[in-house]
Amino acid sequence: MSDALEVLDQVGKWKASGKDVAIATVITTWGSSPRPVGSQLAVDDTGAMVGSVSGGCIEGAVVKEALASITDGQPRLLDFGVTDEQAWDVGLACGGKVQVFVEKVS
Repeated sequence: MSDALEVLDQVGKWKASGKDVAIATVITTWGSSPRPVGSQLAVDDTGAMVGSVSGGCIEGAVVKEALASITDGQPRLLDFGVTDEQAWDVGLACGGKVQVFVEKVS
């Protein structure tokens, strides 16, 4: 099963069981980005997740915002970036930028 289908399949299961869910989607990348545009991460109201928007480096921040979106129903546009100089400090080989859109699933 493809990553996108796995994410959507799990979202359907969570929703069918009565859980609230948010989906985060990579909408823009520039420079170094571990995941391409269209990559998704789904989070349920307990913090369980499926998929990936970053391979780990920003996942914690995205999950936090997804949980907040579940609570208040508001979508979010998240910007993450790192300069070439900062890249080695955070464990990335080179700098880049990622934009992630987060929204609660109705």
